[in-house]
Amino acid sequence: MEAFNNNLLEFFFILTGLLMAYTGFRVLLDQRHPARIQTAIFWFLLAATFSIGRFIPAYISGLMVVGMGILTLFKQVKIGPINQLSEEKAQERSKRLGNTIFIPVVSLAFIAIIIAQFTPLGGQVGIGVAAVSSLIIAMLVTKANVKTALREGDRMVRQVGTVGILPQLLAALGVIFTAAGVGDVIAGMISAFVPEGNQLLGVMAYVLGMVIFTMIMGNAFAAFTVITAGIGVPFVIAQGADPVVAGALAMTAGYCGTLMTPMAANFNALPVALLEMKNPNGVIREQLPYAILMIIVHIALMYFWAF
Repeated sequence: MEAFNNNLLEFFFILTGLLMAYTGFRVLLDQRHPARIQTAIFWFLLAATFSIGRFIPAYISGLMVVGMGILTLFKQVKIGPINQLSEEKAQERSKRLGNTIFIPVVSLAFIAIIIAQFTPLGGQVGIGVAAVSSLIIAMLVTKANVKTALREGDRMVRQVGTVGILPQLLAALGVIFTAAGVGDVIAGMISAFVPEGNQLLGVMAYVLGMVIFTMIMGNAFAAFTVITAGIGVPFVIAQGADPVVAGALAMTAGYCGTLMTPMAANFNALPVALLEMKNPNGVIREQLPYAILMIIVHIALMYFWAF
């Protein structure tokens, strides 16, 4: 079963790579694009890491990631001209579809949860199956054909742009930090400021550490192992806190940091790109007061519930 799951997961990675490659070909053939060659190279490199990354040496994948980083650094990856739906047609379709437009979105989450909880396929494969299923449902609901689905997929990929690769890079960075012993370094730094046996200061250090490190990493999952090893275990759990309660609250505290950082591209940069907002930090600005309030709530909950 494990081999089947791995092969199915690899299939979904290949599908993702093919979508990136399709965007690369569309860009390469578009003579109007201001950075046609460079942008196409970026999407082809990204497509290769998804599609054949498992079958090539790790250093080759690393070189491709560096290449994408260089293209991004020098702003050589551009959206270019894309076909936009007119406001009139968008309003007409919105009225025609109504709330049925939410069926594919709800289906994605529902199918993924069902597969993850009640089948041996697991969560990652469940997301892949749910994504393909919800795409088919979306095509049925909107009566769109395959060509339309590909065109809209290409438009979304271009609008998201280079920020789409951030979640993968940041998750990998979290693994590297953990393996490098960053948690031990953080523990040594925190011990100079947090008195031994002070539960409140330990909780504050744990929550704020998750928030700050998530803001740096852009991903609470990447921050969790590092901060829990460096702060959570020695300064909270070792003081008698329930590890289940403390760990759960630490993870959700990290999401408070997600609300306040542009590094969380899929939450804060992606909506800006899709909604074409003028202020690149507009989403963060609206979320900031709620994030600060939730940080305070997390400190209180962990202090009173975990001990």
